[in-house]
Amino acid sequence: MVHVLTELTKYLVIILFAVYTLSSFTVLFRKSNPDRENRIFIRQSVCMYVLHFLCHLVIFAVEQKWSIWALYLGEVGLTLVIFLIYRIIYKNADRLIVHHMCMLMLIGFSELARLDLDAALHQFEVAILAVAITAFVPRIVVHAHFIRKLTWLYGVIGILVLGAVLVLGSVTYGAKITFTVAGITLQPSELIKIIFVFFVACRLYRSTAFKDVVITTIAAALHVIILVLSSDLGAALIFFVTYICMLFVATRAPVYLLGGFGIGAVAAFGASKVFNHVKTRVSAWKDPFANIEGGGYQVAQAMFAIGTGGWFGLGLYQGMPETIPVETSDFIFAAIAEEFGGIFAICIILVCLSCFIMLTRVARQIHDVFYQMIALGFGVAYGTQVFLNIGGVIKFIPSTGVTLPFISYGGTSIFCTVVIFAIIQGIYILRHNENEIYVENFDLEQDEVVPVKRNEGGAEEVLRRHMNQSQNTERPRTTKQTAKSAGRGKEQPKKTRRPQITQEEIEGFWDEEKDRVQKTRRKNKRSQTEYEEKW
Repeated sequence: MVHVLTELTKYLVIILFAVYTLSSFTVLFRKSNPDRENRIFIRQSVCMYVLHFLCHLVIFAVEQKWSIWALYLGEVGLTLVIFLIYRIIYKNADRLIVHHMCMLMLIGFSELARLDLDAALHQFEVAILAVAITAFVPRIVVHAHFIRKLTWLYGVIGILVLGAVLVLGSVTYGAKITFTVAGITLQPSELIKIIFVFFVACRLYRSTAFKDVVITTIAAALHVIILVLSSDLGAALIFFVTYICMLFVATRAPVYLLGGFGIGAVAAFGASKVFNHVKTRVSAWKDPFANIEGGGYQVAQAMFAIGTGGWFGLGLYQGMPETIPVETSDFIFAAIAEEFGGIFAICIILVCLSCFIMLTRVARQIHDVFYQMIALGFGVAYGTQVFLNIGGVIKFIPSTGVTLPFISYGGTSIFCTVVIFAIIQGIYILRHNENEIYVENFDLEQDEVVPVKRNEGGAEEVLRRHMNQSQNTERPRTTKQTAKSAGRGKEQPKKTRRPQITQEEIEGFWDEEKDRVQKTRRKNKRSQTEYEEKW
């Protein structure tokens, strides 16, 4: 009976996840009206919860433990709380990002419950803590403008914490990556990754002059060097790639991109010759079966699992994922591919790709350079981590020992990933607020708001028009001056220097205009929808 149930649920789970994934890209790339999008999100929710239920039904049928249903109800309740937070408190949040976060978390919970019930319970407890704390993060991002002024505080904290791990940290799989505080084991590189992105964003937001770029690069290099000395090369690579991409986007200088990745390639080659555990991983990547009893065992077992699973998988409890080393964290993707199948695994990759696209899209669409850099940094860090994990499992690149966000077991990993996505939601809300302002043009002569095309111009362009109009109003050209200039003929009009506008002036201008628009809206008692309909 259990075997029949497993076979039926195997195909149903694949169909449900395929429908969910296809719906994601429909929302992502096709413009739809709100009603149609709402129907798509409802369809995704149904697929998500039915998939989750079927997995726990099979787990209960095999394990015969009622605690599985208690855990199942808790996981469903947690995702419902997340939906309520981002539908009631933050109405302008990105629903697709919320759905992806919940879907990946539920897949991780289900797989961990199949592999190790205690690990699934611990992961669930950390997820509750993360959701409770990050419920306030989007509001902080929207209203706490002081976070862009703590530049060197971010840098100093990052370097000191990573240095403490280098000196006092515990060795795990050949690298100093964990630190125990009050009986709680943490992986500080995950926490510092968030602070590092804020540090780089603060620096590049203020200046991209060569001198400032050199100072920022030195500080970023210190982070990477400490991680390399700790043998945490996976985290070092994430920090490095994130910084190079942020620097390139901020400066638009290809030399930084090409030079950075050139230096990175040389450093990676050097690491493969210096660090013993890196040598082992490179050898296992080249030919895992040459030393299958030693360093190549992990990769070989992962490849056996993926190959055995095929396209449709063996079904829950029909495979042997426990033979894969570190199957709950670094190599959980191989365990999923064995029992859920290659199609399911590809859908995971596509959902992660969709998350990466959404994060970088937020960075591209927001106009504030500081938040643009933060969204870009988190998007690149997330995409790099997913690539390193899955690439190492399928032998596309050497294994780096990083986790798969939301799915792999690891309290610090899931906590920090939830924080990152909450920050992105805050930036998305800021972008939505920005667009509301850009929908309206500010008439400087009359107390009214004139609808214009969305995102026409930008904050700096509107402020420049504001300053030019103010200068023309304050210093009108007199008739005598005009006649004198016309009579001489040879006299050229005096050239005026184009004013340089700082980011602080732009922010101050928008704060004033926000207040004025709100007062105008209350006065006219007309909603934003009426403005867009009028346009």
